[in-house]
Amino acid sequence: MKEKVLVTGISGYIGQHIAEELLKQGYSVVGTVRSLNKAMSTKASLASVVSIKKLDFAEADLLSDKGWDKAMHGCTFVLHVASPFVLAEPKNEDDLIDPAVEGTKRVIAAAKRAGVKRLVITSSIFSIIGGKESGTCSPEDWSDTNKNIGAYAKSKTLGERAAWEAAKGSQLEIVAILPGAVFGPPISGKAEGQSAAMIQTMINGKMPMIPDIAMGMVDVRDVARLQVKALTAKEATGKRFIAASSEPVSLMHLARVLKDAGFTKVPTRKAPTIMVKIMGMFDREARGSAPILGKKVTLKNQETFDILEWKPTPIEKSIVDMANAIAN
Repeated sequence: MKEKVLVTGISGYIGQHIAEELLKQGYSVVGTVRSLNKAMSTKASLASVVSIKKLDFAEADLLSDKGWDKAMHGCTFVLHVASPFVLAEPKNEDDLIDPAVEGTKRVIAAAKRAGVKRLVITSSIFSIIGGKESGTCSPEDWSDTNKNIGAYAKSKTLGERAAWEAAKGSQLEIVAILPGAVFGPPISGKAEGQSAAMIQTMINGKMPMIPDIAMGMVDVRDVARLQVKALTAKEATGKRFIAASSEPVSLMHLARVLKDAGFTKVPTRKAPTIMVKIMGMFDREARGSAPILGKKVTLKNQETFDILEWKPTPIEKSIVDMANAIAN
């Protein structure tokens, strides 16, 4: 009998893939949702790809203490995935930061009370590359939250720091997975989440030009496998693992791959950076992308290969699989 695993944010793009991987490997899964109404669609999506006999749901919100102790009951492991991801700069950065920080503290406190063995948190490369213009970042680096790095990068950095701090001096083992930009087919087949929405905009010809953005990227199925591997990998405890290509991949490269795959409406003209910055004065999404425009940061990801036995899916496959899944 495999152990029981709690997955926070199971209804999300990454959360569903993690649940599929866990169920395939024989784990019992409890997924948290803010409302049990959300459980039905998630259950239907997962049932289309895997047996859901060992799947249950629990109602719990990152901004409330209610429900977490009940959700954690009997769980050996926790995969803390829930945290909002939006590229658009929010009117109030606390809308992203509060769930990331307070929610993480709440989940870890409940995990400690429940005697959970190991918690794997989904962080982001934005917790290490924020504020860097170029050069190389490793798992030892942290983004500087005093710089203008954008609300999302700030929320992921502060959220992950809160996890390490909250677990200090306890028996709870912590591992952090830091995905890059995540692509690949959503299990639901819908363009849910920021990356899917962006690809849908590109293939529908609604993005007139491609901004100068490049970063480490990863397939969502790889993220799921790495998260599950991190639950039991002996040398993983206390480590941060970069789940992203070491070299930055440009959005222009993705556009050309999609064009070659037959998505003829995809643009391949580059947007002048100054134009995107000017648009940021009026458009929250353009403003959200401003901190990463023109940046090219290399990542040290060797430990992800060595300890978590990562076999990366080519990002070109990820992009085409995603576009085919959401094309309408």
